[in-house]
Amino acid sequence: MEKHFDPNSIETKWYQTWEKSGYFKPQTSTTGEHYSIMIPPPNVTGSLHMGHAFQDTIMDTLIRYHRMRGDETLWQPGTDHAGIATQMVVERQLAAKGLSRHDLGRDAFIQKIWEWKAESGGTITQQLRRLGASPDWSRERFTMDDGLSDAVKEVFVQLHEEGLIYRGKRLVNWDPVLHTAVSDLEVLSEEEMGSLWHMRYPLSDGSGHLIVATTRPETMFGDQAVAVHPDDERYQNLIGKTITLPLVGREIPIIADDYVEMEFGTGCVKITPAHDFNDYEMGKRHNLPMLNVMTIDAAMNEEVPEKYQGLDRFEARKQVIADLETQDLMEKIVPHKLMVPRGDRSHAVIEPFLTDQWYVAVQELAKPAIDAVKNGDIEFVPKNWENTYFEWMNNLQDWCISRQIWWGHRIPAWYDEAGNVYVARSEEEVRSKYNLDASHSLKQDDDVLDTWFSSALWTFSTLGWPEKTVELEKFHPTSVLVTGFDIIFFWVARMIMMTLKFTGEVPFKQVYVHGLVRDSEGQKMSKSKGNVLDPIDLIDGIDLESLVAKRTTGMMQPEKAAKIEKTTRKHFADGIESYGTDALRFTFASLASTGRDIRFDLNRCEGYRNFCNKLWNATRYVLMNTEEKDTGTDETLDTELSLADKWIISKLQNVETEVAKHFDQYRFDLAAHTLYEFTWNEYCDWYLELVKPILNSKTATEAQQRGTRQTLVRVLETILRLLHPITPYITEEAWHSVASLAGKTGDTIMLQPYPQANEALIDTASEQELEWVKHVIMGVRKIRSEMDIAPSKALPILLTNLQDQDKTWLENNRVFLQTLAKLDTITLLDNEKEAPESAVALVGEMKILIPMAGLIDKEAELSRLSKEIKRLEGEVKRFNGKLSNESFVSKAPEAVVEKEKQKLQDTETALKNLKDQYEKISQI
Repeated sequence: MEKHFDPNSIETKWYQTWEKSGYFKPQTSTTGEHYSIMIPPPNVTGSLHMGHAFQDTIMDTLIRYHRMRGDETLWQPGTDHAGIATQMVVERQLAAKGLSRHDLGRDAFIQKIWEWKAESGGTITQQLRRLGASPDWSRERFTMDDGLSDAVKEVFVQLHEEGLIYRGKRLVNWDPVLHTAVSDLEVLSEEEMGSLWHMRYPLSDGSGHLIVATTRPETMFGDQAVAVHPDDERYQNLIGKTITLPLVGREIPIIADDYVEMEFGTGCVKITPAHDFNDYEMGKRHNLPMLNVMTIDAAMNEEVPEKYQGLDRFEARKQVIADLETQDLMEKIVPHKLMVPRGDRSHAVIEPFLTDQWYVAVQELAKPAIDAVKNGDIEFVPKNWENTYFEWMNNLQDWCISRQIWWGHRIPAWYDEAGNVYVARSEEEVRSKYNLDASHSLKQDDDVLDTWFSSALWTFSTLGWPEKTVELEKFHPTSVLVTGFDIIFFWVARMIMMTLKFTGEVPFKQVYVHGLVRDSEGQKMSKSKGNVLDPIDLIDGIDLESLVAKRTTGMMQPEKAAKIEKTTRKHFADGIESYGTDALRFTFASLASTGRDIRFDLNRCEGYRNFCNKLWNATRYVLMNTEEKDTGTDETLDTELSLADKWIISKLQNVETEVAKHFDQYRFDLAAHTLYEFTWNEYCDWYLELVKPILNSKTATEAQQRGTRQTLVRVLETILRLLHPITPYITEEAWHSVASLAGKTGDTIMLQPYPQANEALIDTASEQELEWVKHVIMGVRKIRSEMDIAPSKALPILLTNLQDQDKTWLENNRVFLQTLAKLDTITLLDNEKEAPESAVALVGEMKILIPMAGLIDKEAELSRLSKEIKRLEGEVKRFNGKLSNESFVSKAPEAVVEKEKQKLQDTETALKNLKDQYEKISQI
């Protein structure tokens, strides 16, 4: 092995070997069990972000774990065609050449998209490889490939034949730039400052007026009523009367509805059923007309007075306000914060819009999906997410599945010149099914299906449905879905509904719901904040100038680019160090608790890089002491295990049990912690030190040294297998160096059996005895540290108040104690009063006394401590002054204030320790 651990030198080499050798494909089961996960398909336009990296690390850890457990394991990869996002990418390329998709026509434009996918659509899958992900790439699927397209048509046709898919005119989220309906997931609502316009609506009988408040005056042309609460005494006498709609002259009724909040505004609400979702529901309840007053561009249409026709909605707003003020119909205008819905792709303000769309009637599909979770066929982890699921499922609205774009699964419906609709899998099937000859003109629907429609079929369509394939039989239902909580509504629930409907099975047995990855301060990562982390940058490292260039290149707005450059320089003044894939993955695993949010801290990443270095150096140390030596692979030769050997073997059994339990319970954080503590503290720090007296002893027998060398390599080899699901690269590289010494054979660690505890090897007595030895050594080291005694100085120690067990363990372990604690002599005292002035440490009831005479200059040490105590007292005073300054606390960023509080806490702790040390030395 190389002297230093260099992730870059091994990662590409091993990944290419794994993929080329077919190790990611399902292997024959040794347990009789099958295990499968379907990767939530990332957008084909996407690149790996922190959420992907976290989620895919969790999935890959599970897959590698079950693969090593002997289950026949499939991780099914694939990407989503991402209708709107992909179409926008190619449209921008055409726009750069002065063309639009309409210049090319539908078929040629779609061909352009396929060409783009072939050239640029594999970015994220290549990045997944960099992350060490091990799906069966030979089975990679795409939501627009032939098999999945056939499945989509089959589902659509069957649902239509059962009356569960229909076409109707309803209100949708409309993007006036993209000219399509969009799902709720594609709408980002952010708080913005606007206005609340209070307008006077005259009563038709001339007896006065009502005041209504609105944030969208331009929609008044579509008003069909004014609503008040039925219990509002102010307006009860007006219910049933009419007002005359300003600027239009149309009379509309005053109605009563419980939805109106009496306390909000004036208690009067204008009802525009075709341009507001709440108004739409009220309009249906009161049989109000649905009047659409806008075009697909969100301009005023021919339904409004002529002077407003053709005006953009915001230009129309200005004109409406001006005209109302001229007619003295504007009561007042007040500033108002409101949530403004914007399209996540176009950033245009989304308009509620009344259009003809295709819908899935979900009520019939919802009940079995609710029951599947209630009866335990599907389990949410953590369980509380079931409540979120039930809340949404019990309030389902029919699902709008049509989109007015060209890229996607074209809706399998055809229209004749009379407007009749025919649904079938192809035009040929339409003509055959409905007996239409070639003279009967047909035109296929121009719309495509919502991307989430094909994604809802993902678990079974990727395994060959509607054919009854071997893979479908083996791997469905899948074992677990690993997903973020933000798409429980849009994807998880729909998968459950569709899969139950078409396979009679649940899509997965468990849903592991993880949180969002935030920065170390809990802030959402965003480009404008400059705190975005790229997983590949964390793996490879990147200097500041390259990072700035990467984030600002191609930005159309110089002001935005300048802001991002400023925030990036602030957050990453030193660039980003290279941590390697294993350290990044271990960081993700350590953060994978059952909480909602994940705070990603680069300091932890650095800590786990150090862990990888520690493991690497430990492996080299073991090799130096075992290569070309007898490591006990010949079972006919005698081996004798030391106390340290028995202790580490026994502790290993506990670790194997704990890690398996944590993986099975999706507590990756606890599994990572257990492995870290055992590897770093117990194996590397303690065991490797404890065996030195045996390995270097001239009096140890060959059987004793053979036993220790055997334990060294076998425990290390087991550690590597335990760690492999989380840290695949370093464990693969190190395993090939130690496998043969541990009596193992094979081409890869990833197909080795995952370690399982052997209760017969648990040795409680050895664990207790060795822990006693550790505490004696730690007691001596603690006194050395507190008294500032050189580590090289051999110390005499006195022991008092020993129990019989202490005496036995002392005689058994004098060599360990004298070597590792650097002791000169060990003397037992019957009476503590006979001891000179000493520093004291406790091990149970036994006392360790170290005489101080000649070891330290008491007065000099007290003088030094006094100066340091005085300095720290000044620091505490300074921090307290800063934190009691109201101006600093109120104006400084929260993160800066918290950092100062932490500094104060650390300084106070250090000060207390020094005062305790001063007190102890004073008493000597």
